Amino acid sequence: MYMAVAPAPSGTGQDAAVSLQRLDADARPIGDQLLVERADLAATIARAELRRPRWVWQGTRLWYPELLAAGVDVERCWDLSLTRAILASSPSCRPSPYIDALRAGTLTEDSTELPRVLLPPNRSPDQHSLFDEPQQVTGPFLDEIVDELAAQVAAVAAASEARRLALLVAAESAGALIAAEMEHFGLPWRRDVHEDLLERTLGPRPPEGSRPVELERLTGELRAALQAPTLNPDSPQELLRALHRAGIDVRTTRSWELERQQHPAIGPLLAYKKLSRLLTANGWTWLDAWVKDGRFRPEYVVGGVVSGRWASRGGGALQIPHQVRDAVRPDEDHVFVVADAAQLEPRVLAALGRDPALAAAARGRDLYQGIADQGFGGDRAKAKLAMLGAMYGATSGEAGRLMPQLTRAYPRAMSVVEAAARAGETGNGVSSYLGRGCPPASEEWQARQRSTTAEEQRRADGAARARGRFTRNFVVQASAAEWALCWLAEIRRRLDSSGIPVPRSRIAFFLHDEVVLHVPSLDAVEAEAILDAAAKAATRLIFGEIPLEFSIATIAVPSYADAK
Repeated sequence: MYMAVAPAPSGTGQDAAVSLQRLDADARPIGDQLLVERADLAATIARAELRRPRWVWQGTRLWYPELLAAGVDVERCWDLSLTRAILASSPSCRPSPYIDALRAGTLTEDSTELPRVLLPPNRSPDQHSLFDEPQQVTGPFLDEIVDELAAQVAAVAAASEARRLALLVAAESAGALIAAEMEHFGLPWRRDVHEDLLERTLGPRPPEGSRPVELERLTGELRAALQAPTLNPDSPQELLRALHRAGIDVRTTRSWELERQQHPAIGPLLAYKKLSRLLTANGWTWLDAWVKDGRFRPEYVVGGVVSGRWASRGGGALQIPHQVRDAVRPDEDHVFVVADAAQLEPRVLAALGRDPALAAAARGRDLYQGIADQGFGGDRAKAKLAMLGAMYGATSGEAGRLMPQLTRAYPRAMSVVEAAARAGETGNGVSSYLGRGCPPASEEWQARQRSTTAEEQRRADGAARARGRFTRNFVVQASAAEWALCWLAEIRRRLDSSGIPVPRSRIAFFLHDEVVLHVPSLDAVEAEAILDAAAKAATRLIFGEIPLEFSIATIAVPSYADAK
């Protein structure tokens, strides 16, 4: 059973009212609409949740934070916006008026060309920020929500791989619930530990607009070494000119290029760049903006990357540097249980190709060592280089020389990425295992392929190879993102039915193939078992019963810095 949620149109006799509608499996209305005052919405949804409906709304972010703030969580939902993005690009979807309209909309930046029912609510993508009050939702209204759900349900049912696509839609919507819960409950963060780290590394907090004492000291060293008494090391152009005047021949001020140089200025410059990154990315200003009441609450963007991986909007949630991870500490009498899906992408490639030899190499913790033992004379470094080259398209240099050997050893797995690369090079699309489609080749790309001169053809060939590298990795990365989504959903479901006495959202952090749970210390062993069982269940859910292990390394730690 579905339960649709939408703002009531004006003129209903109640201000800020919400319309609810029960729907059957085909999205047909059951009974009359229910009109609820906004103040009573959370209590109404809590009562209806006893019947375990799948809530249908325009966007999880528009409704769920308000419910969580009222102490109400839901088990399942159908996020129309996220599903719309999946269906628009999925090659599994058959043509229909709805799918045709979606696909027409993906070919233009002018979203007003979409039918009104397809338009998102009037809300800027940046409207939500940390510590905002829940936003009032405006349009579309209930009839439009119901109509679009019916169109989406029909499109999924008619898809060439309907079961897979339905699983992707469910997993994506579950991910939206988890992301909202992670934002609401936050990641425990010790401000005092973070500030102590900053002071030990940078010195006391400086006045606004001033450098910390350690950066000021390094600035003095740089100016002396480069004989540039007024140098501003924060200006790349000014710094590059000073380096050139000192006889240091570099094209950029990037660390990897500077490290090759021999000059007294290089040491303090590299130290300055490292500390400057810390100050900019996770300094006092970052603490003021993103950590409140002992919690870091970033904004996660589900499906924010074309492959389906998550992104974040502000706060740098998906790149917490090692320098500050010791500030990520659990509450009293709690621990973090950190799980890492080791070498996820090559294991997914083995599943995509149903390659028994690569599956055999994956048995155990270290897949790369398994590959090395099978065909690279035990040389793990070579095996890893070859596999990464196969997935990311590094077909030149040492990786290119190792490719034939890898292809002979694992022909089924290699055929998956090679076919994806050939499709991309010719402008065709590819798909993840569950049906997420890659973006189409741009009109500029297609026009370039029609070039006639030798120079234009050279550039066209380069563009074709670049797209081939993209599609080669897309099929693996997108399928791995789907496995991770199913893993998350299984973790959430199993935690909810466990005896661990904490709020539902015990998933505190997620990064592509790593999950961090925040649980009472006494429940750490049970949490580790849940993480492992959920990984096995996710594998069966997506790929069925296959002889392939998705290795999960778990550890209970008192600080996130101790996890790796």
